[in-house]
Amino acid sequence: MTLETSRTPGRRRHGGTAVKIVVTGPFSAGKTTLIRTISEITVQSTEQDITDDTRSRKAATTVAMDFGRITLDRDLVLYLFGTPGHERFDFMWEILGERMLGYILLVDSSRAESLAEAVVILVAFRRMARVPFVLALNRADGLDPADEQHVRAVLELDGETAVMPCDATNRESVKAVLLAVLYGAVGSLDDVFEPARA
Repeated sequence: MTLETSRTPGRRRHGGTAVKIVVTGPFSAGKTTLIRTISEITVQSTEQDITDDTRSRKAATTVAMDFGRITLDRDLVLYLFGTPGHERFDFMWEILGERMLGYILLVDSSRAESLAEAVVILVAFRRMARVPFVLALNRADGLDPADEQHVRAVLELDGETAVMPCDATNRESVKAVLLAVLYGAVGSLDDVFEPARA
């Protein structure tokens, strides 16, 4: 997949631009919750009951995708696609990642192993497309410099990648994370809107 293909926003049938943002991360990081918190439509989910030893953390898990939508203004709509967190569904990561403008890597800050699990996902997404992303630390009250340094070291993040505390149940917190992804992708959006201004 080329960089240009992965970052090409689509035109909506009734005008304006629709862009695709993917929400990915380890199992039980809060991806479905994040999308439900911000979506203006009822989120379409493909959840199944959990039957293995992870059932103690949650009763159901996404096996294909979650889908939500948020309209920023009459010219821009975000389509939000949530990935499964289990590595056995990794084939869906690439399918959902096609033509994404950027993505959110969501990690559960209350579980140390969540950060380690995110390494595999980040490697897969970096291989897929070179697009902007934000690391969002769900269930984090804040972020001190030592914690941020540790997170950046584990995931091998450069200084330009935003690392943000996030509450997936709080609309304003989720909005801030989405805006950070959009600011990172602003060059792609300018390319889309420039012809209309000419």
